[in-house]
Amino acid sequence: MDGMGSALIVIDMQNGFLEPESPLCIAQAKATVPACARAIGQAREWGMPVIFVTRIYREDGSDVELGRKAVWEAGGRPLSPGSTGPLSPEMPEAFGEGPGDYHIVKPRFSAFFQTPLDLLLRRLKIARVCLIGTTTPNCIRTTCYDALSLDYQVLILSDGCSSNTDAIQQANLEDMGRVGAVITTTGRWQEFILS
Repeated sequence: MDGMGSALIVIDMQNGFLEPESPLCIAQAKATVPACARAIGQAREWGMPVIFVTRIYREDGSDVELGRKAVWEAGGRPLSPGSTGPLSPEMPEAFGEGPGDYHIVKPRFSAFFQTPLDLLLRRLKIARVCLIGTTTPNCIRTTCYDALSLDYQVLILSDGCSSNTDAIQQANLEDMGRVGAVITTTGRWQEFILS
């Protein structure tokens, strides 16, 4: 396998999920920013498409998941237009902006659910998706399962993914590995991409 045919998908690495002041903060997410930035830089260096998949909620909350809506409303409506600072939909500056990057807004956990991601990947002739971001049990996992269902090869870069606890992180990585995803790290993924 070579680097062609692979894409890096960066999921929900936004202030509203990274910053402790946000009610939607994922405890381990901010610590993964350096690993994610490394993976993004490597992907750009290899000529691999980088696809940022993010959340932006409507101001009226009509598209916020029902299980999250009360927390979202009480916590200052993070990830909505006009939200700033730790509640904003902005990504870390460390990620930069590549000239060939793609951006997709998703309405739910999976990056495939009601988005043009599958069409984009097929147009780019992508067979393998490499996933980083947050959270491992929700957005990474549902994206992984949808990708496998659509016959993509899946790599999970474990040090670029996060959960609220180590136990949740480990259990979900193990489950994804059991169904066919390759679990690796930002220090070792080139073995799968460039070999």
